[in-house]
This record gives sequence, C-alpha cells and structure tokens, in this order.
Amino acid sequence: MKPLKALFIGGTGIISTDISNMLGTYANWELTLLNRGNRSSKLAPEANIRHWALDINDEEAVAKKLEGESFDVVANFINFDTDSIRRDIRLFSGKTKQYIFISSASAYQKPLSHYVITESTPVANPYWNYSQAKIACEDMLMAEYREKGFPITIVRPSHTYDKYTVPTSIHGKNGPWQIMKRMLHNKPVLVPGDGLTLWSLTHSTDFAKGFIGLMGNIHAIGETVHITSDESLTWNQVYQCIGAALGVTPKLYHVASDFLIACDPSYSGPLIGDKANSVVFDNSKIKGLVPGFVATTRFDMGIRQSVDYFVNNPKMQIEDSDFDLFTENVIMAQERALEIFKGV
Repeated sequence: MKPLKALFIGGTGIISTDISNMLGTYANWELTLLNRGNRSSKLAPEANIRHWALDINDEEAVAKKLEGESFDVVANFINFDTDSIRRDIRLFSGKTKQYIFISSASAYQKPLSHYVITESTPVANPYWNYSQAKIACEDMLMAEYREKGFPITIVRPSHTYDKYTVPTSIHGKNGPWQIMKRMLHNKPVLVPGDGLTLWSLTHSTDFAKGFIGLMGNIHAIGETVHITSDESLTWNQVYQCIGAALGVTPKLYHVASDFLIACDPSYSGPLIGDKANSVVFDNSKIKGLVPGFVATTRFDMGIRQSVDYFVNNPKMQIEDSDFDLFTENVIMAQERALEIFKGV
C-alpha cells in the first residue's frame, strides 16, 4: 500500500518533535520536514524522515521545491501571523488534502464565562498579542475554507511540555532552571495568586497521539479541535510535583497576579491572558474524531523525566540572575507592605 505523505514546517519543537518521531516510524506515512536546520538531535535515529533545508519565508525557493510534489497533510508549527498564513495559502493550495494550523488554547475568551472549555467557547483574548494573532490566523483560514475550500484543520494545544522542558507559571528569559535551583536551595519560589487556579498540562507524547489521529482524517476538515490532558492540577500541585521530582519540598510564595504584572508588565499576557485563569478542557471532540485517544502521562510522572534531564545535563542549567533578583525584590516588597500594614 502506498504510504501517505506529510510535510511539516518546523517539526522539531516542544509540540512537534514527538509527532515527527512517532510518524517517522509508521510504515504507512512518509514524512518530510522543512526547516532551516539540519536534522535535530532530538529526532530518533530510527525515524525515516526526509529533510528539506529551506527557510519557509523564502517563498520562491519553497515554491520551486514544491514543483511536482503533493501531500496528504501539510502542518505548519511555526505560523504566528496572518502574513505567514497568506504565504501558506499561496504555496499549498492544490498541493495538499489537509492543512493543519497550530493555534493556541490561550485564544479562548478571557475572562472565561465558564471554566469548562469546549471548542464552542468563544475566542477573545484582549490581554495577549500572541493569542490575538492566533485568532486572526484562524479567522483567515476559516474564511479560505468556506469561500474556496482550502482544506484546513485548526488544532489548539494548551500548555504542552516534553522531556526537555519544565513548565512553570512564570520564569525569566533563561527558562525554568533558576526556579528549580531556588527549590534545591530551599528558597521561596513565586506562585501567582493563591496557587489554587486549575491548570491542564499535556505531555507531548499524548498530544502527538491525538494530532496524528487527526492527520488524513476526513472528519477533521473544516474543524477546530483542542488536544489536552483530562488531568487538572492547581499551580500549587504543579510546583509540588516539580519539587518532589527534585527530592525537595518547595517553599511556595504567593503573590497576586496584578502585583506581579505591576512589577513586570510583560507577564500580563501569560498570566491574565492565560495561566491566571482556571481552565478544565472538555476533550469530547478529539475523542470522537480519534477513537481510543486518551492522555496517559500523569503530570507527576512525566515531570520526573523532564527534571532528570535538567539535573543530568549541565548545559540546561542556565543561570538567570535577573529573574532571581526579580523574585527577591517582589518578596521583599510584599513583606515590607505587610510590615507597614502591621505597623512594624
């Protein structure tokens, strides 16, 4: 039987690497990655993956490479604005039976009218430019599908992590290591709000199972689907699981999200526009489209692999003195405010 053909733009990121690795071992799929780098070290050596070393933004070169080619699925993992959507419509119209756009669950309305999110939940996020751009991309693609039949599927991931990442509510420019280091040194770590906000974290291998099930799926054309775990945790529990993986009990220091944003406005989108909201995802739609789909990696187990990777790879242990100072200053400011209130 002739294998199905897939083209991934990107394909080596947090969300996409496990999809590439899984698909690259399936005999009924032929996978090509289009990106600027060479084959990523994160890709499994046994995965049968063809590589096109091109920049998707070099439209002329990509169009030339596509001459005589056609695909069952094209998925772009690095689209963030409508200009790139217009380019992809030009490049792949008539070249693919399905075009998958990776949007974001952060696009759902903020504040939420109901904490349980389905694909029918309105999309409207006035707090985060990233989410607004994804919504604009969705609107453009849906119009192209309705008016010209461009075969789109829109996928909305929520907070997805892999064995190379440790998810936190906030961190500095150098990633999560400084938070982990503070835990190891018994220093308090910042947790927005009271830490009781519900959150969903999805392991990339679970996301990959759902995503691959949508590929080449005729019932997914014209549909919008989110793929998340059914597990919900509070942010307190998330940090406690990270601490447990490190072998420590973390000291959690709670600070109002508004105060954190006042101290650093760049947290407005990631917090008020995303992680400061309690969310529970109804995954009925993906389960209907992909029979048998279920997320099986519980966070307290998946995070152990991620933490082990950081602990055993010094290159991942990137110091972040700016974020460390920010943490100390926020704690000092709040403690001083309490002293003033108490008349100390």
